[in-house]
Amino acid sequence: MSLPQHLASLGQPRSDPLALSVDFGAGFSQAWNSVAAFIPKLIGFLVILLIGWFVAKVIARVVDKLLRKVGSEKLAERSGAAHALRNSTYDATGIITKVIYYGLLLIVLQLAFGVFGPNPISVMIQAVVAWLPKAIVALVIVVVAMAIARAVRDIVQDSLSGTSYGKVLATVAWAFIVALGAIAALGQAGIATAITGPLLLAVLGTVAGVLIVGVGGGLIGPMRSRWERWLSRAEEESSGARDRISAYQRGREDAAAGQPAPGTRTTAGGQGGTGGTGGAGRTGDGRTGRPNDEGPFDPM
Repeated sequence: MSLPQHLASLGQPRSDPLALSVDFGAGFSQAWNSVAAFIPKLIGFLVILLIGWFVAKVIARVVDKLLRKVGSEKLAERSGAAHALRNSTYDATGIITKVIYYGLLLIVLQLAFGVFGPNPISVMIQAVVAWLPKAIVALVIVVVAMAIARAVRDIVQDSLSGTSYGKVLATVAWAFIVALGAIAALGQAGIATAITGPLLLAVLGTVAGVLIVGVGGGLIGPMRSRWERWLSRAEEESSGARDRISAYQRGREDAAAGQPAPGTRTTAGGQGGTGGTGGAGRTGDGRTGRPNDEGPFDPM
């Protein structure tokens, strides 16, 4: 065929019809296969979710009873957490139990969604579940730190109850221990680790700078007078405390010295023998009471 004939044949319409065919049977078959594959996974998801929910509820109840039996509420009262949660629906043990319960539910959800294969929900839940132990340890650190801080505050306040600065020192010690516990808890939980460390260093540096500049610089005169007043007051209070202690010890020694020796008895009126001692100093008969040098009774 020459080139003009070929070009002429391209411009003419095709005589054979275009064959269009749609295989509806294959489409329905694929859809049915997808549904048939999804239904067992859905049933498995629901079964795992139901069983896991029941197991999590039982474990939460057992943990709640166990914590209350070992005295978790006493620890909460000593740490001050019970006082802070007095208006809350749950106490400290209830909050810990709820955290454990919801953590177990997250593990159950992770297992249940794993039936469908890799998916974004499983990845997110896995990250949260991996963080939960850190959160529980951080909560324990906070409770223990508050308990230690309260014990130290009570000890310092009771030891320095006779001084004017005892309550201030006790409060400062309590705040310092609580702050250290909070920073340790945040570091354990991995929250704001890039902020808490530098913030602590900045606060300590600021306090040190103020003390260095104030005490060693422009506040030499006022600080000298304050130190003299504080030291004189502390010396007076210390001497007063020593005097009270020495007076208490002397009182105990005097009380111990005034007690009779064991095995001895005291008698009133002196010691009497066979004849007795008379009021005039002469010996007489112990039975008649008359002097021995007198003769028979003479009425004249």
